[in-house]
Amino acid sequence: MTSEQIANTGSVTADHGSIQTHAQTQPRQNDSVKGCPSERKCGLRWRPAMLHPASLRVLLPWLTSIIGIAFALCLVIAWFPSTVWNMPIVSSDAPAHYYFIRRLLDEGLGAALHLWPHNSFYPPLFHVCAYFVIKIAALFGVQCSIYVAFNITWIIASGVIFPSGMLVLCRYFLQRWNRGNPISRISQASSTSESSSVSESSNVLNQRVSSAVNRQYNATFDATFVLRNLIGLFVPVLAVSSVCHPYGLLNAGPLIAFGFATSLLPFLIAATLRLFDAIAAREHIVKWLAITAIAGVVCLVAHPRIAFTYALILVPFIVLRLPWKLILGVFIAMCVGAVAFVALMLTSFKSDRWANPASWFHSHQPSKNLWESISFCFTDGLDGFPAILFALLLIAGTVAAFVCASRRAAMRSADSLSGAVSTATPDFSADADALASDTAVSAPDVSPVSTSGLPAASCSDAADVSLSASSEPSRPRRNDRLRDVIALTAAFLLVTLVYVCTVTLVGALPNIISAPWYRDENRIMTMLPLVALPLLVIGVNALSECVSVCAASASFAPSASSFSTKNSASSSSSVPSLSSASAVSSVRNVSFASNWIGPIAAFLVIAILAVSAQIVCPSRTAARDTIIAHSSLNQGDPNEQLTEQKITVLRKVTERTGTQATIISDPLNGSMYADTLFNANMLYPIINARTDVPSAPFGKVEAAFASGDGQQVLGTVCSLTDAPEYFLTMGDQAQSLQSFPYRAQYDSFHNEELIDAYVDGGTLVKVADYSQYGQGWALYRFGCAD
Repeated sequence: MTSEQIANTGSVTADHGSIQTHAQTQPRQNDSVKGCPSERKCGLRWRPAMLHPASLRVLLPWLTSIIGIAFALCLVIAWFPSTVWNMPIVSSDAPAHYYFIRRLLDEGLGAALHLWPHNSFYPPLFHVCAYFVIKIAALFGVQCSIYVAFNITWIIASGVIFPSGMLVLCRYFLQRWNRGNPISRISQASSTSESSSVSESSNVLNQRVSSAVNRQYNATFDATFVLRNLIGLFVPVLAVSSVCHPYGLLNAGPLIAFGFATSLLPFLIAATLRLFDAIAAREHIVKWLAITAIAGVVCLVAHPRIAFTYALILVPFIVLRLPWKLILGVFIAMCVGAVAFVALMLTSFKSDRWANPASWFHSHQPSKNLWESISFCFTDGLDGFPAILFALLLIAGTVAAFVCASRRAAMRSADSLSGAVSTATPDFSADADALASDTAVSAPDVSPVSTSGLPAASCSDAADVSLSASSEPSRPRRNDRLRDVIALTAAFLLVTLVYVCTVTLVGALPNIISAPWYRDENRIMTMLPLVALPLLVIGVNALSECVSVCAASASFAPSASSFSTKNSASSSSSVPSLSSASAVSSVRNVSFASNWIGPIAAFLVIAILAVSAQIVCPSRTAARDTIIAHSSLNQGDPNEQLTEQKITVLRKVTERTGTQATIISDPLNGSMYADTLFNANMLYPIINARTDVPSAPFGKVEAAFASGDGQQVLGTVCSLTDAPEYFLTMGDQAQSLQSFPYRAQYDSFHNEELIDAYVDGGTLVKVADYSQYGQGWALYRFGCAD
């Protein structure tokens, strides 16, 4: 390329994300004569007009977000079991959560700091939200039961908060990936090659091609903008497509508080990453520090143990994106927190196995082999064809993201070196001066031109994106793409490691690694969407770039070859044989291929994944069926937690005792549900009535009842309240609660010989017999002088 050709083509200057040439002045004047007031308005006729109004650019992200979240909410509602709107979920943790909501209703918000029956702290945010659902409904004259409020809160958290948080998190990474005003290297190279090959006598052709290049650049920006919003449309749907979260936790326990904290966690992660950006740019640090602190407090109030998930995912980002002094400070804080956690566990849970980690979780059994656990992570817990497609996109997209990010890092290094050389030797060459000028203003890079006149490009050139400081509130750092890809991949591998240790491996090391999550598969599964979905989104974006570049290369080659042949044939003439219309048409064709083929392909593959995940979902269906079975009263075992007979007996008992009298019973026989079903005052409203808390009456009552001493029993029980005290027997403990580790503490409450002895001694007086519903079922009153 000669200096004369460069002068004819016009040098590239950056003007707020657009490309302008010195040759554009004349076309604008010509357009005004033809009735077109400006080149920009003429361009709107060729470009998709719907994409350019400023109002639509603002509304489109909101519109796609609302549609995507609405779809996600509909999916969660459609999945939700209808049987639990009037009946409780019959499981291990469910009675406690229902009791916590009832206690807030009885005692007010002041009880939020001591929800346990023995007045110790339990994370209250979910239950406070359910409390407000009941109070708000009452303002409109609607009576909302505890079960309805529980379900509405879970649906809002799972169908609105979680997909919204995942959308915020994924769009954060997309914004960093597409930071600045993007343009395809091949498209820019093709237009530069064509326009620079035209002789000085064809100034009109130069003007038209330059105008087409400007339009092509804006179309590229539109393609990236549309792709970001199309992917955002499906992120909320994919967030609620996996059984990992939120469905698994509703079935396991349910683990409501931890699930609520997990639904809030994406907001905290996104705020923390924004804080890292602010620290790197040295601006808005206080703002994002305050936002992160508020989000962190909210998550901790939801469930403090979510801090382990947060730390595990953030560790790679801390290492790659913070200054070393802050990295050291963060890790010191983590070590202090780990020591405090160990001290809390040692003081709260007495055990003689602390010094032998291999004996921890001794009852835990592996549930998957190594291949099953690894494949579960790479498929994000999906099933069948959606699982295979998700894994393929995740792997291929991660590879493509590494290639694109590494290529861009290499090109930036080369540009920086070229700029330094041209600054040191200003007389190097006209070409070097032009390229150095392009680099200095952060304009899109131009691929080198080969001797045949074709741009030297390949699929690995994958859309180098320029960095424009004016397009971001914080100053971009070098290699942001590569840092994000490495950090996301590392976070995904860390989560995979913890999951494999939990469900497959045994021994001291797996116990230590998974201990913060109680070595519980259901808690660890919730981490997978938090890392897999952002990595998938980045990967699909990178694959879109690769597809666009390959399509542009294929579409440009014929037109460039034709142009080179015709130009060679007419080399003796001062006018090129290629018409201006043909040249502009060539640029337009390349523009469409390089800008829209990739987004269209990305849209199709993500749409297929999202739709198929709703069609093939046996894991989610199985979780729903399990919950329906748990909430059914038609149980084959009469000793299960709730049956039709037990519902009848609990109703009769409450009618006889009233809601103020204290009722003592073995909670593992299902009697605890009378607390929220019929507002009975059960001494044991949950199955985990701790006996190691001095302020709790449980230990004293259990020890007295097991002693066989009637006087000790009356002395302990009669002082509980001023109201009468009753004792209820409803058979043995339910088989579904046999995994409860402290079930033996209630054995005395269904010891028939001990109960008969207390009846004979006058300690217990039978007031109602329910033997027609079950053998030995009866209601007794303690012989207190009241």
